[in-house]
Amino acid sequence: MARPPSAPTNALQVWWQQRPPREQALLLAAACLVGLTLLWSLLLAPAWRSLRTFDARHLVLEQQHQRMLQLQAQAKSLQAMPALEPAAAQQALQASVRTSLGPQANMQVQGNIATVTLQGVRPEALAQWLVRTRSTARLAPFEAKLQRGPQGWSGTLRIRLGPA
Repeated sequence: MARPPSAPTNALQVWWQQRPPREQALLLAAACLVGLTLLWSLLLAPAWRSLRTFDARHLVLEQQHQRMLQLQAQAKSLQAMPALEPAAAQQALQASVRTSLGPQANMQVQGNIATVTLQGVRPEALAQWLVRTRSTARLAPFEAKLQRGPQGWSGTLRIRLGPA
């Protein structure tokens, strides 16, 4: 004989009615506690955590935004600068290699491509040289094959001196 669809509800109701009033009150309190715990952990705690950390995250993002605006302004000013003639660019590049990188770098020019070979250049010196090359000679590498070693960076940088 098949059970009527309302049988599980009736069985639950019968089971509930068989519990003493004190046990019913304890079960209701436990169910409310579980419900409140779920409500807190799934809905309220993540929102509360977001509100608590908002100011710190906002400050970090604002600093990043300001830095991006500075870099954008710097990039626009560099783009607005007229390109140097290849001979002047080559002279400025040669001077920056000598003064910034010293004996750890060698430059060879073939056509309108300059190849700078590095041997154990400190990271700070390389970074400063790249910035100086961009601002004074108005050049930037188009190809870099570098490896970091115990003494610093070694490898080659290729720089286009004039129009392609």
